[in-house]
Amino acid sequence: MFDTVDSTAFNFEQGQRARKLFAAVVLAALDDAIADDKKYGNGPDQIARWARSRDGREVLSCSGIDPNERVVKGLMEFVSKGVRTSVALSREESERRHALELEHAEAA
Repeated sequence: MFDTVDSTAFNFEQGQRARKLFAAVVLAALDDAIADDKKYGNGPDQIARWARSRDGREVLSCSGIDPNERVVKGLMEFVSKGVRTSVALSREESERRHALELEHAEAA
């Protein structure tokens, strides 16, 4: 009985690792699109083309993201902001955005 529990836990853990790996691929694609946007000005189009492609949909699905049109628009919006993923995921950036939202809320 405990063998099946152990194997189930192991399989779940392996699945979580694979999901994280595919999420890293999505973040790398976003960074590449941001670099293209700064260099050529076509970043949102590049990420949209990738996300709508068969490979892109597969990577998004494997990372736990539903590859629908709403997600594609969100990815395009993220790329158009031009903030690298490492910066956007950092605590300092999160605190800065939160402080900025508070300022806007107080001003309104």
